[in-house]
Amino acid sequence: MAPTPHRFVRYVVAWMLTALVGLTLLDALTLEVFFVTSLIGVLVVTELMTPFNMRPAWHRRLRWVIVVGLGVFGYIVLRRIFELLPVEFTLSF
Repeated sequence: MAPTPHRFVRYVVAWMLTALVGLTLLDALTLEVFFVTSLIGVLVVTELMTPFNMRPAWHRRLRWVIVVGLGVFGYIVLRRIFELLPVEFTLSF
């Protein structure tokens, strides 16, 4: 069965709803944590649905979504690192 964009969207939405319910039950729901778990879901579903011998045309557009998502993830990580650093260190830049 060839991967279609509709199946991909269904799987990602299912992952995101599962993450939303799980994070709510764990009382750990923040926008950052939900974004990171959703990005992990997109990466996992993309890897599982990519055929070995061909790449569908809609994967090119998906690549840009992943690049933007990884950029936002990098921003979240840097912001968290600077929150943990002492104030004297961050003011020296």
